[in-house]
Amino acid sequence: MARVLLPLPDTDFDVTEVAVPWHVLTEAGHEVVFATERAGTVAAADRRLLDGVIFGQLGAEPEPKRLYREMTRSRGFRESTAWAEVVPADYDGLLLPGGHAPGMRQYLASSSLRAKVAEFWKLDRPVGAICHGVLVLARTIDPGTGRSVLHGRRTTCLPKYMERTAYFLTAWKLGRYYRTYPAYVEDEVRAALATPGDFVRGPRTLSARGTATDDTSAFVVEDGRYVSARWPGDAYLFARRFRALLDRR
Repeated sequence: MARVLLPLPDTDFDVTEVAVPWHVLTEAGHEVVFATERAGTVAAADRRLLDGVIFGQLGAEPEPKRLYREMTRSRGFRESTAWAEVVPADYDGLLLPGGHAPGMRQYLASSSLRAKVAEFWKLDRPVGAICHGVLVLARTIDPGTGRSVLHGRRTTCLPKYMERTAYFLTAWKLGRYYRTYPAYVEDEVRAALATPGDFVRGPRTLSARGTATDDTSAFVVEDGRYVSARWPGDAYLFARRFRALLDRR
């Protein structure tokens, strides 16, 4: 059984990008340890993704919402450890989920969390990042090189066309809800890479999602012991590929 660290902000993480990997890993017998800025915080997903972003639409699918409710009732979710207290060597894998609402900035901008991520990265153990979670890695500096830990790695993340489209469709009602930062996620991630070719956008899609039984519309990028994905529509495939990395460790 592997022990996987999954850091979260207090609020606004993506329902699917957390609940689906939690389900896939725990179903396989692995332990998922949640970490928040302060120990014992019971984190909460982006409420709009549970209720419907706009006019009841654009939220999480029914199955991930069911898994989220199951996850929030689990003892492990309700007894989080603190980022600062994490001992990276105690974990076999690290998962970095995404989310775009304002509460995500607590997690995406944390120097304390990035310090732990840098320590874990050096261990050469499985790391998975999806959507905005890739920003944590892009911002994590390798003390030995002074560059992002993603420098020299191939990766994907939330594509600019997806982020832009979601913003333009909803800005009239929700303002900058879909724009976490002035810079697009893709632009910041690209700037951290060694060459332009190290960014892999994947096939264009705006609505087709992978499911528990069909990966046709899903996409991930693997580079050694690192796997990345674009958005919630990739979550099932992403979780299974990360689980495979754990199984090969």
